[in-house]
Amino acid sequence: MYVAPSTQLEQKKFERMLKRIEAKLPDRLAQWVYWLVSPSGKHLRVPLGILLIAGGIFSILPVLGIEMLPLGIVLVAVDVPSVRHWVVRFGPKLEARWRLQRSRWRKFRSSRARGANTAN
Repeated sequence: MYVAPSTQLEQKKFERMLKRIEAKLPDRLAQWVYWLVSPSGKHLRVPLGILLIAGGIFSILPVLGIEMLPLGIVLVAVDVPSVRHWVVRFGPKLEARWRLQRSRWRKFRSSRARGANTAN
């Protein structure tokens, strides 16, 4: 089966992205994610991805969180090339923006903590 070069490049980028995600996870969770994205987890991957996306959409409820949305999208992207294209294209940009925002939040919290300590 012939695969277009751009699709092969996207597949390699997506695999590197998955490896980075797995490296950041605790060992047991990383093993579970590794199994889930392997061919043996195919039957569970898409339904679980759709459930995670739905959970992310309904994140206003107390049990569900917005972090479920990107996890579900990544799981669906393993099997759906058009979704994988968008994940590879926008994933690094969103990740960089998330890191910038986190650093801003940390600076803000630390400055507020220092201000509260000096006020006492």
